[in-house]
Amino acid sequence: MDFREILEKIRKRYYETDLKSSELFLLAVFFEEAGELAEAVRKKDAESIEEELADCLFMILSLANYFNADVERRLIEKYIESDPSGRWDLPS
Repeated sequence: MDFREILEKIRKRYYETDLKSSELFLLAVFFEEAGELAEAVRKKDAESIEEELADCLFMILSLANYFNADVERRLIEKYIESDPSGRWDLPS
C-alpha cells in the first residue's frame, strides 16, 4: 500500500469523526502521543517506540486530512528533492 492509499483509507474511516472534534483536539491528541513516544524512547523500549511512532503518524495524517494538506507533496519537495539537513544545528 502506498502513502496516498494509506492517507485515503484513514480519511474514509476517520474524517467524519475528526470533523466532529476540532483541530485543537486533534493537535492535543498528537502531543499526547508524542509524549508517549518520548517516554518509550527514554526507556529504549523498541516495541513501544514502534507503536508510538505509528500513533504519531496516524495523528499527523488525520491532521493532514482535516486541513486537506498535501503532505506527500511537501515531504517530497522538502526532503527528497532538496536536503535541508545542511541548515540544521546538529549537536557536536
